[in-house]
Amino acid sequence: MPDLLIELFSEEIPARMQGKAADDLRRLITDGLRAAGLTFEGAASFATPRRLALTVQGLSVESPTVREERKGPRADAPEKALAGFLRSTGLTQDQLELRDDKKGQVYFATIEKPGRSADAIIAELLPQVIETFPWPKSMRWGAGSLRWVRPLHSILCILTDDAGARVVPMEVGGIPSGDHTSGHRFMAPGRFSVSSFEEYSAALSRAHVILEADDRAAHIWADASNQAFAAGLELVEDPGLLVEVAGLVEWPVVLMGEIGEDFLGLPPEVLQTSMREHQKFFSLRDGQSGQITRFITVANRETADDGAMILAGNRKVLDARLSDAKFFWENDLRKIGAAGLEGMAAPLANVTFHAKLGSVADRVERITALARQIAPAVGAAPDLAAEAARICKADLTSEMVYEFPELQGVMGQYYAKAAGHDQGVPEACAEHYKPLGPSDEVPNAPVSVAVALADKLDMLAGFWAIDEKPTGSKDPFALRRAALGVIRLVLENDVRLDLAGLVQTALAQSPGAAGAEIQVDLLRFVHDRLKVYLRDRGLRHDVIDACLALDGGADLSLLVKRAEALGDVLNTEDGENLVQGFKRANNILSQAEEADGVEYSFGADLKLAETDEERALFAALDQAGGAISSAIEAEDLAAAMRGMAALRGPVDAFFEAVQVNAENSVIRRNRLNLLHQIRATCGQVADLTRLDG
Repeated sequence: MPDLLIELFSEEIPARMQGKAADDLRRLITDGLRAAGLTFEGAASFATPRRLALTVQGLSVESPTVREERKGPRADAPEKALAGFLRSTGLTQDQLELRDDKKGQVYFATIEKPGRSADAIIAELLPQVIETFPWPKSMRWGAGSLRWVRPLHSILCILTDDAGARVVPMEVGGIPSGDHTSGHRFMAPGRFSVSSFEEYSAALSRAHVILEADDRAAHIWADASNQAFAAGLELVEDPGLLVEVAGLVEWPVVLMGEIGEDFLGLPPEVLQTSMREHQKFFSLRDGQSGQITRFITVANRETADDGAMILAGNRKVLDARLSDAKFFWENDLRKIGAAGLEGMAAPLANVTFHAKLGSVADRVERITALARQIAPAVGAAPDLAAEAARICKADLTSEMVYEFPELQGVMGQYYAKAAGHDQGVPEACAEHYKPLGPSDEVPNAPVSVAVALADKLDMLAGFWAIDEKPTGSKDPFALRRAALGVIRLVLENDVRLDLAGLVQTALAQSPGAAGAEIQVDLLRFVHDRLKVYLRDRGLRHDVIDACLALDGGADLSLLVKRAEALGDVLNTEDGENLVQGFKRANNILSQAEEADGVEYSFGADLKLAETDEERALFAALDQAGGAISSAIEAEDLAAAMRGMAALRGPVDAFFEAVQVNAENSVIRRNRLNLLHQIRATCGQVADLTRLDG
């Protein structure tokens, strides 16, 4: 069984496109091979800046012969129907077979498609893949009509078996297939032939090309880490940059350079962002001071001077970039020195946040009011929370953030410190955007938590008030993320607050509508996100519903503690069986109330109990009711759940021994009232009717 090797050799492919392109090549070719009836043992694809490659191992020699039977028109059908059937099958009438059917004789066609060689299938498939390849952007060059991400130079396509290697002949856009490729653009530019994937990979390595992207990334990281360690520095992790740089070079050569002393006073985040965004440099940090003092650049070739000229050129460009950053930094500090951070924030009054929600300054005013209200619940001083909220967006007007938008918040912290703010206010400027996603850190400093909650609640309330809610998969204002942020801030800091009251306040100060229906709808949205969050932690959605139905979920921390305690007891045999007993009691009671048109909730009388099981249930309910109430009042929810689960035995015994719908109407009414007591006692914990099953 032969092995297939394909290489599409071109000018440099943008790094951001390489990974998906390699996956697309593998998917399109392997899907096409399967559709044509070929089988194979495995496939792997690769990408470097100048090539996409694919190897398919253990490919079948040819596709199998396929026999297909198709039913046609009846024998007495119009001639046009028969003619159409013949055209679709490619057969003549004498090649058809008449068979008896329920409605008379019917024509049947047996179509035999002979197998095709792998060579023929590949020669047809690969040009189709190349001509329709799903590049995000593509180009034409010269006089041809072929489109590719960058000019395509050669197509390597060979099949290798025990007899040796053979080229699969084809031509795409005037480019014939062959068995040749090229090495590194500068270090080994000559072309050479290959006869297998193993030879191809080894020859490329000798020609200064590392084929596997992960191998290039591992080499870069290992070499950079070693150089950093030798210099007594730490390499700042940046996985995204590592993937990108690995896509820029075929033969990575790691070089370490120094940052000019004039720029060492810049915040480390500024240095890292500038070097990363503009020049794809890694940052080296002093472990004690946290200051970035050197950089790592990755060249695409070895040089006689060990990269000295490359570093000199990079240093010259870096100095120019950092001179701009230094100018922005110093200019921003001068503005703060003259007018303070609130003065820097003044232009936000002229920046529209949303046409229906006013300016950014209007939003800051709303956040300030909310932060002051939230502060006591999170242990923050209201004045400090309000102070942080007033300046939390000030850095949006800075020149540094205008140049590097990803530094918003980070620069706010530096500017707040420069303006003399302290006691957690500068940190709140940086942390109030957090958490930005499910894996992002959650701030825990009280002032930061207060401002972060206020920021997210204002976002949610504002867009709900103007009816700009998420729909389906569309969430242009990241409101799902804001709701998850509120949930994580509350739960991971064990914050006890009245979410319903805060939502009402946030809606009331928003420019749009603020009715009770909107408040309920927004709370429902937060609760839906809570279900998703807790489901990922192993808690059932119906357990959340059962607890929500009891108290409305205004206190998220208490709600989750109640749900976790209920989930724990439902995982026990007593808890599971009690729920079945509760449902039996509830069903009997509900059916009786519907049939009789009355509500059985007026208290059962122990004097009317006829059996020991009835009397035992009376005693158990009396004891459990008080214990559960006391535990809930003390917020010992685990004890409350245990008290409920303890009813399992008496409830089971009652249903085994007692007929609720007795012939005596007085006894029947008393027993139905007793079932109501089961419902009421368990209902202190959660609405068990909401549980699945």
